[in-house]
Amino acid sequence: MQTVIGVRFKQAGKIYYFGVGSMEIAQGDDVIVETSRGMEFGHVALGPREVEDAEVTLPLKAVERVATDEDRAQVAENRAREKEAFRICEEKIAARELDMKLVSVEYTFDVSKIIFYFTADGRIDFRELVKDLAAVFRTRIELRQIGVRDEAKMLGGIGCCGRPLCCATFLGEFVPVSIRMAKEQNLSLNPTKISGICGRLMCCLKYENDVYCERRREQSAIRKSQAPHPGGRVATMEGDGKVISINAQRRSATILLDDSRTIVASWEDIVEQEEDLSDVAALAAIAMLQSEENGEEQRPRKRGGRGREERKERQPRGEGEGRKKGSRREGENSPKRRGERFDKGDRNGKPRKERESRGGNKHASHDRPPRREEGRGRSRKNYAETRDGDHEGRPPREE
Repeated sequence: MQTVIGVRFKQAGKIYYFGVGSMEIAQGDDVIVETSRGMEFGHVALGPREVEDAEVTLPLKAVERVATDEDRAQVAENRAREKEAFRICEEKIAARELDMKLVSVEYTFDVSKIIFYFTADGRIDFRELVKDLAAVFRTRIELRQIGVRDEAKMLGGIGCCGRPLCCATFLGEFVPVSIRMAKEQNLSLNPTKISGICGRLMCCLKYENDVYCERRREQSAIRKSQAPHPGGRVATMEGDGKVISINAQRRSATILLDDSRTIVASWEDIVEQEEDLSDVAALAAIAMLQSEENGEEQRPRKRGGRGREERKERQPRGEGEGRKKGSRREGENSPKRRGERFDKGDRNGKPRKERESRGGNKHASHDRPPRREEGRGRSRKNYAETRDGDHEGRPPREE
């Protein structure tokens, strides 16, 4: 066991432990302690207390002394020097045309080192810049690259809640924040609503996350202690399925999985799935609207065309009903078997002789009138008579 005090060097900085020794120090006092950076001026955030050796980093450094008014004046003078060093460093950065943004400058208490904090998108070669700053200030120079969260912590600001930033007021160190925390609390996943001014997820998402997680664990424990509903959808270690039967004595349920397998699982290993009733109601409403528009109920149709009952109920059309112009009419002379043709007749209105057989010239047109028999086999004499003037009274042809 050791007696230690907690010292904080910044308003919302991390607390470091130092040994008290024989001095009487109370909470709220200012002290001078030795750190890895040299002598530092700090504020006592935690009063003297007994802690285990495993909770502190050994070897434990002791407090040098309680701060005096001269020490406080030295700190105020260092703050004024920091403003001048900030201006000079910005001029050097602009002269070197370095792609970096200077955030803050910090002097140690004994002015043995000056620390410059900056942000940049990638790695910066600032070796020449360090030489320029060392030539001006004649002391040790340290350039430290920080992230956007540390930048917001140093600069401060007002959050979306209207209060000062948590990281700049009381948060000693940053905690991991994930998008899962926003999902657990049923928050909007819009990045503009759950991100802080630093562009990262807000630190306050962590505050109530444990309460929501505990409540979910309690609800899941209650669900596991209850029997699942028969016929309901559940999730098991083997997969999703449907509850077939329940055994209350053994606290088990028989489940038919989606892959047609049947398993028996205990109630503790089953999680019931909530059905989205809104989707079911929406589908039912769409089906009702479609049935109203059609004016009749939809009948099941067999594959390949209409069913027998639907073909029987269909009435034959009239002679000219529903037919396009120029299409074949249905009537008494309509063919009854495949291959039969209409007897339209020739151009003079005489009926055409039926074909005794299906032979003959298959390329001949059946609608062409029969050839005149008079013109066949005419002799030269008849041809000459036709030239001089035939018996039909036509004049002779001029040569």
